[in-house]
Amino acid sequence: MFLTPLCIFPGFWWLICSLLFFISFIYFFFFPYFFCWSGLGYIFGCDLISYGLILLSLWICVLMILASESVFRLGYFSGFFVFVVIGLTIMLYCTFSSISLLSFYIFFESSLIPTLFLILGWGYQPERVQAGIYLLFYTLLASLPLLVGILFIYNSLGSLCLFLLGGDNSLVGGLFYVCMVFAFLVSMPMFMVHLWLPSAHVEAPVAGSMILAGVLLKLGGYGLLRVFPVLFKFGFSFGVVWVALSLVGGLFVSLFCMRQTDLKSLIAYSSVAHMSMVIGGIMTLNYWGVCSSFALMVAHGLCSSGLFCLSNISYERFGSRSLLVNSGLINLMPSMAMWWFLLSACNMAAPPSLNLLGEIGLLSSLVSWSWCLMFVLIFLSFFSAAYTLYMYSYSQHGSIYSGVYSCSLGYAREFLLLFLHWFPLNLVILSVDVSIFWV
Repeated sequence: MFLTPLCIFPGFWWLICSLLFFISFIYFFFFPYFFCWSGLGYIFGCDLISYGLILLSLWICVLMILASESVFRLGYFSGFFVFVVIGLTIMLYCTFSSISLLSFYIFFESSLIPTLFLILGWGYQPERVQAGIYLLFYTLLASLPLLVGILFIYNSLGSLCLFLLGGDNSLVGGLFYVCMVFAFLVSMPMFMVHLWLPSAHVEAPVAGSMILAGVLLKLGGYGLLRVFPVLFKFGFSFGVVWVALSLVGGLFVSLFCMRQTDLKSLIAYSSVAHMSMVIGGIMTLNYWGVCSSFALMVAHGLCSSGLFCLSNISYERFGSRSLLVNSGLINLMPSMAMWWFLLSACNMAAPPSLNLLGEIGLLSSLVSWSWCLMFVLIFLSFFSAAYTLYMYSYSQHGSIYSGVYSCSLGYAREFLLLFLHWFPLNLVILSVDVSIFWV
């Protein structure tokens, strides 16, 4: 919060970015290598999953400022932009560290407001208003039943503290279960309630896309992990519906990706396909499914954010997101093609990325839950590689669009930005105990 007054001064852009980097590194050294709650107060407290997602939020918010250099260069309300980013960082910190369900709900909904400001204020097309309304109404309408469910828990148990939710499942019924779960499924998003995500990504600036893909989709998974202690009994019998719907939906979305010509739309749909596996893993309610879902959420946050940065680097030079225009980039920006390859490889879970760890854990948990899912998972993994190779080959190879003028091969800031996405993604796999064995 002490960085907020610096937003008034227009020349302090890089100072704020450097200080946020410094805060991220300090926070990293406070990472708990023990599996219990710490820093407990009346409202806030953290365990290992909270620390992991808070660290991801801080890291992505720093990279948002680094990626949005054009806002600072063009003087496009840069002070207010940094203020919105810092406000969003504080909201996310409070969301992930809340130990009360009501405070979690309040901060969960409040984090939409800065995101809406980013889309409406710094988006590219007039359609950003419609995309913002989609985002707002999908999430708010789905969250109203969640509020009713939270108040019902308080009326029944007399407390909303996360520690006290487990044990008594007598108040759980079918309608209550759907009310508690549906808001998080829309936020992730699940197939059939995912239409707000591609439109929001396409109309959002690069910072909006990074925070949407990197952190806001993870709020849904985090919420499911927090409310399932009170839904455990009913979740075993009803989970099969969500697993089937999410995995079959992920397969359909993977096919949608194969016919996209818009770069950002393709990456947005691939996010839906990846999060469908996360939903399936959480809904199995077994050890490997829950732990691997957390690993894949962190991995997807870094990987998809990096891919949105790459698409923005091309957009700033060519003024188009179309794969037909952004073809043959390996001839124009050969050094950038390496980063396209590295992040595309991570997107299809190639070793040694954290995606590999998460997907192997999810595959084993889903197949052990029901061997019938093996056939869906085979096609899901195949099409994941197929649309990623389609994106890479169409953007890097082929003929160069004749309307493209000469452009920069890439600035040091952009290479640093991509490195700071890729390096943690491949480094965290060395610490498997923190990524997986946190339950």
